[in-house]
Amino acid sequence: MTTPPRLVPLLEQFDFARKRLTDRMAGPVSDSGNGVDVDVAPMTDEEYRWEPAPGCWSIRRRVDGPGPSAAFLVGAGGWGRDSADSPHPSPPPFTTIAWRLSHLSEMLALRADHTDGSHRLTREDHPVAADAAGAIRVFDSAATAWRAVLLGADDAALDTVGFSRYPYGSDPEDLFIETVWWVNQELLHHGAEIALIRDLYRARQH
Repeated sequence: MTTPPRLVPLLEQFDFARKRLTDRMAGPVSDSGNGVDVDVAPMTDEEYRWEPAPGCWSIRRRVDGPGPSAAFLVGAGGWGRDSADSPHPSPPPFTTIAWRLSHLSEMLALRADHTDGSHRLTREDHPVAADAAGAIRVFDSAATAWRAVLLGADDAALDTVGFSRYPYGSDPEDLFIETVWWVNQELLHHGAEIALIRDLYRARQH
């Protein structure tokens, strides 16, 4: 199927943001921003779960229970992500790379499912990876699933309200092209946050 022309720049932006984040986490090099590759060490497990401020939200062993100001852990498996019912604590807790990457991966995977899948997955079905390498693999799988949805979208889909039935956002009330835009900004801004936390972690060791 031919990609609708107005979807092309959004798809290219998604691909750019996805690659830049993956390279920034896994290395061995990443685009510095001016076209020059810089060396990047793979993210370690310690860095992945580093809590740079008191009271962080992160991922935790389910047997240990939720962290400060969190009410429960979401996700599948032996680890979960700190969460609470709305309204969340104010000001919001600082979140670790592990928390942000788990949130981002879950959002991509569940949106893919609720757009062109079973329409049944919940946050409790999404795996929370305990280690950095595993989390990068989960992210890659989720991003691949969402990209497949985009490649299958035609002009009629882009103009359909509720084409995505993702239950944890406004998707059921939005045009699908607005959902596509929203997902891109989520990937861009969380990717930038993860990159900054990597910089801070590296700086603390000097």
